[in-house]
Formats: sequence, C-alpha cells, structure tokens
Amino acid sequence: MKKSKFSLLLVLTLVFSLFLSACSGSKDTSGDKEKGESASNVKQEIKMLDTSEIPTMDTSLAEGSTSFTYIANVGEGLYRLNKDHKPAPALADGKPKISEDKKVFTFKLREAKWSNGDPVTAEDFVFAWQRAIDPNTASPYGPYMMNGKIKGANEITEAGAANKEYDLNTLGIKALDEKTLEVTLEQPFVYWEDLFAFPTFYPQNKKFVEEKGKAYASNAGNLLYNGPFKLTKWEGTAATDWVLEKNEDYWDAKNVKLEKISVNVVKDSNSAVNAFEAGETDMTGLLSSDIVPEYEGDDRMVSWLEPTVFWLKMNQQNKALKNVNIRKAIAQGFNKKDLASSILNNGSIPANYFVPKDFVEFDGKDFREKNGDLIKYDVKAAKEAWEKGLKELGVDKLEIRYLGGDTEAAKKTDSYMKNQLEKNLPGLTVKLESVPFSVRLERDNSQDYDLQFAGWGPDYGDAISFTDLWLTGGGSNRMDYSNPKYDELVKKAQTEYATKPKENWEAQQEAEKIMLEDAGVAPVYQRAANILLNPNVKGLAIYNYGPDYGFKWVEVKGE
Repeated sequence: MKKSKFSLLLVLTLVFSLFLSACSGSKDTSGDKEKGESASNVKQEIKMLDTSEIPTMDTSLAEGSTSFTYIANVGEGLYRLNKDHKPAPALADGKPKISEDKKVFTFKLREAKWSNGDPVTAEDFVFAWQRAIDPNTASPYGPYMMNGKIKGANEITEAGAANKEYDLNTLGIKALDEKTLEVTLEQPFVYWEDLFAFPTFYPQNKKFVEEKGKAYASNAGNLLYNGPFKLTKWEGTAATDWVLEKNEDYWDAKNVKLEKISVNVVKDSNSAVNAFEAGETDMTGLLSSDIVPEYEGDDRMVSWLEPTVFWLKMNQQNKALKNVNIRKAIAQGFNKKDLASSILNNGSIPANYFVPKDFVEFDGKDFREKNGDLIKYDVKAAKEAWEKGLKELGVDKLEIRYLGGDTEAAKKTDSYMKNQLEKNLPGLTVKLESVPFSVRLERDNSQDYDLQFAGWGPDYGDAISFTDLWLTGGGSNRMDYSNPKYDELVKKAQTEYATKPKENWEAQQEAEKIMLEDAGVAPVYQRAANILLNPNVKGLAIYNYGPDYGFKWVEVKGE
C-alpha cells in the first residue's frame, strides 16, 4: 500500500488494553492554543495539493492511502477514526451487543442517508462486504482484511482460487432487519474497532452499484456519498484535480464546518512550495528532502514519524530472486543510513526491520526492543552472498528490472538504490522503470516486476497488520515468498494467541526474524512525513493508519 498511520489500540476489556497499544505518533492541528477566531466572513474553503491521482473510489477495489483518504472523507462505515485518532461509532448507533464468546456482534444503525436520498441500511453493508470478498470482484483488500477475521471469508477465497462454487451468504454478516446488522468473527481479536473503521468495510448501495455496472465509481457522478463530504468534481482516475463539498445530508453535518476542498495534483515539491508561498494553496503534499531543511523551525511545517516502512520487494517468480543468496546480497547491498540522512534528509530513519519502531507496545516495551536490527547494510557480506548466488545460478552477471515511482522524490531514491546496488554487486545491471502510482499497483497485482520499491502503512493498531503481509499466497504477498514456519507462527498469532498478548508478541517477533533471515524483503527506511499547512487551517486530523487525513473537523480561522 499505502501509504498510512496509527493511534491507540482500543480494546474489549481492561486486560486487552495491555495488548498492542500504538505509540502516539499522530498529529492534529487543533488544540487549546489556537490563535484567531472563526468569523462569519471567513470562507470555510481550503485548497490543497496531492502528489498522485486517485486510483479508484470503489471501496471494494481500493488499496492505497490516496484512495482511502478520499473515500474516508466522502464515505463512512460502522466506525470512523475521530479527531483524536481513535475509532469511534459512526453509522453504528453506539457500541454493539457482543456475545459471550466475543465472536458475534450485533450493531444497531443510526438514521443516515445516501446522497440520492436512500436510507443507509444493514443490507448495504451485507452487499458491500460480500462484493469485496467475492473472487469475481478481484478485490485486493477484501480477502486481506477479511480472511481469518470474518467467519466464512477464508472458505470463499479458497473456493474461488480453486474454481469451485461458493456461497457469499456464508460470509459472517447478516441484515437482521433494515437497521440491525449481525457480524460473526472467525475468532475473537482485540482490534475489531480499527477494522470496522477501515474503508473496505464501508457500505454500498446495491441498487445503485448494479444499475451503474462497469461505470460505477468511474467519476463523481457515478458514486453515492454518505460521509461528511461529496465529490462534486472528479473525472476519473486520470484526473489531476477534484473538488469535495460539504454533504448537507450527512447525519452529523452540524459538526462539519468546512464547505469546500479543492485538490490539485502536483508531483514536484518545488512547485508545491511555490504555490504555497504564493497563497495559491493551503496545504502541500509530502515535501521532498531538499525542501525540509529550509522550513526547520517554521510553524507552517507539520512533521511526524510514521509507522510506515519502505522496502524492496523481491519477486521470486524471477529465478535469480528465488535464490536466497541473491536476495541477501541485495538486502545488504545499499547504505540505508546514507539514504536516510543525505537523500531523504527529512527525519526518516534507516529500517533494519519491517515492523516499525514507536508503533505498538506491550507491557511498556516497544515491539522493536527484542529483535532490534535484523538486516543491516554490510558490503562484505553482500558481496560474499552475491558471488555465492551467482555461482549457484551458473552465471556471472544479472539484469534485474526495478519498478519505482514517477514523483521527484521517488526518482531520487530509485536512482540512489540503482547506483548502490550496481556499485556494490559487480555484474548487476538495474533497469529502472518509473511509473505512476496507479500503474505500479496494477503491476504489483499482476507481479509484473523483479524488484519493486514499495511501502506499507498499517491498516489497524496491531503488528499483525505487517506480519500477515507475507503469508504464503496472501493477498498482499504478491512476490511468492513462502516459509511454512513463518506461516505457522503468524497464524498462531491470529488465532490461538489472538487474546494472549505475551504469546502473540513472541510469535510475531520470531516470525519477523525468520522472514528477514530469508531476506524475503529488503527493508530500506521508516518514513518521516512533512507538509506545509496554512496556520489558519485548524483541526486537520493526520492518521497513522487507513486514510492519511480527516477533514471532518477542519475549520478556517481568521487572522
């Protein structure tokens, strides 16, 4: 993915509250020390820049934080992340009734409308969840988010993969009546509120989706909205500008101050900064490293360390990358500290792990404390592994395709990685392929790459949001990594140890160690984020998981 973010993990009981609570890395721009008062003559409108187009607005097909950000602001599910970065009831009318075995949840829905006037019903949730898990939909996130969590999801996914018949009605979700929804879990887990706040679990209006057919979600006019805002302008995935306006039919519209958000795509940070300084925009996208030092100490720059880790994915459909020594050589063959300090230069830190630091804690200790650094830059070890791998393959040189991004920052990072790998691994030629984010997602889904520079931000407040990425055949694996011991440990964490914090952590920490001993991925860095924000724009929520930003509480203040 994603791109993304984290808050405190909410829990079912006091005991569960000890389990995997996220460190507070999130930022918001509200607070008691705001200067200036809102005034009737202050337009409640903002202009902002983004660094990429929206790949999709279909909740069943979305998989990147750009999509999730806008979906989360025009839509809503049972829960939403609130301005304090915690999941809170949204379309759910208060807390659900939970069965004694903690598997069956009964939600009452509040009165809410779609933008066409239809009521939001329990059946809208049933339709959306079934559509996301249906193999015919080919949802990248439906199986990932539901398998092992929602009863019946695994069986549907496995039947689809085997070209066998399946019944979507066996998924653990039922509409008991128009306003009563029953959800059955595969087994209890503590992060269910985070899960139900995620856009994959938002409802869809069955009649509307089926009437639109292939045109559904293709542009603003082929979407329905039930959240704080509506897309009043968006011409599809190639659009480089779009507009969100307040949804007057939203059930909580009285608490939405902002009337309009105008968005333009600007991929070059210098152009974004020039627009900001000229007063043409109130908010930039993420700043590139060469700009960040210029704004040190400037209260217009908002900075935070994300629980987002970037790595090189190594597609084992490539015979050379199937070789563990070639993977180890690549994983140890670039100076990530130099990359973080000299190329990125934005507060990002080297990553010798794939579960981020300062993300989740148990018993007062960070997840990273036990495993620490697992795979470091080491030219000598990299060259030894490289020579051994080449010998095992019976070759003396390799050419490997490298799939990267098309933004200014991505191109700098990718050029650095190419230079490092070719310099430190004699006989290696790295062929850079710079593509837009939406294209990279398509090629990732079809595994059309050798090396891919990719990142992942968590989807809920639990380390399992990282460790379950690399399960054999997993929906987000898409590089053919497989280790039976790894699978066993992660599945135990998901099931047998789901409510046993100590055992859960030990299993996940051991799994991380195994995967990086295999050099399944090559960790690069943990990202720091920096944006420029007009000081008069207050209440912007910046999230650690799911969507990047929440605009529901934004208000423009006077000078």
